[in-house]
Amino acid sequence: MAAVVLPPDHDARMARARLALDGLSVGDALGETCFHPDNFGALLDDPRATARAPWPWTDDTAMALGLLEVLDRHGRIDQDDLARRFASRWQAAPWRGYGAGAKRVLSQIIGGIDWRAAAGGLFGGGSYGNGSAMRVAPLAAYFAEDGLERVAEQAALSAAVTHAHPEGIAGGIAAAVAGAYAWVNRARRGDAGVKHGLFEAVLTHTPAGEVRDGIERAAGFVFDAPAEPTIRLLDYGATTIPFDVSVEPLVRAVGNGSRISSQDTVPLCLWVAARHLDDYQAALVTAIRAGGDIDTNAAIVGGIIALAVGPGGIPEDWRSAREGLHH
Repeated sequence: MAAVVLPPDHDARMARARLALDGLSVGDALGETCFHPDNFGALLDDPRATARAPWPWTDDTAMALGLLEVLDRHGRIDQDDLARRFASRWQAAPWRGYGAGAKRVLSQIIGGIDWRAAAGGLFGGGSYGNGSAMRVAPLAAYFAEDGLERVAEQAALSAAVTHAHPEGIAGGIAAAVAGAYAWVNRARRGDAGVKHGLFEAVLTHTPAGEVRDGIERAAGFVFDAPAEPTIRLLDYGATTIPFDVSVEPLVRAVGNGSRISSQDTVPLCLWVAARHLDDYQAALVTAIRAGGDIDTNAAIVGGIIALAVGPGGIPEDWRSAREGLHH
């Protein structure tokens, strides 16, 4: 076996990856608590409200932890090791909220079946669930300064371990590119042009298909700039509405994760991330208010926004309320 050669800036990359994990896991944990009607209602009534601590995290964070471990060990995505770590974490804590498809794949891996066969055989062609996107933020951070092509390449490798369907892979790529874009543009995260540019960067690197189509529709829901009350972002969508209105029209257009698919999850999450690229708390509240797969939506959004706002942008009381990560 060849010796592992880590990048010379591995420690800096891992610091970024842990920042992304913090943003993801806080979003995941808060989102999970908001499945409780009382907590969700509090956020609807008062954006400053938070659910009662402690906030347990779910499979979103568990899989992100496995991804982080692989990056720390290899400095890249080693698919065989990633499959083993995903399966080991599921076996150790199967009650974390894993979906039926993930349980089937991971149990087969534990049983000795190669991950390629397990993932490829799921649902007659592979999963297009949103799990590939929910866990990918640490990868986005690790490769953020290598260029978006490299980010997309590694994201595709990470997704394929459990999500062999092209749409599942596209969802992981789109979320990873958004996270890397957020890091690279963090110094100008409040600029309208930077927020607009997130969609263009993601669309450039996301393969054709339903996920990309949904992102195009989300891009048509325009931003509101102070001097230009209503401006069209891109010419992909026929619908234009102010960017600061209720998310309900957007949910009707692109979904909110209720189908647990990349197609109906990632477009909404990218819109929320772009809208609130400079405000972690507002981003999570918006993601939670959209309903649907609340913890996963908040995990995806939280991982992206953390890379724009830095550790100081994550409310410390929220971080303290989240269950410890044990890693």
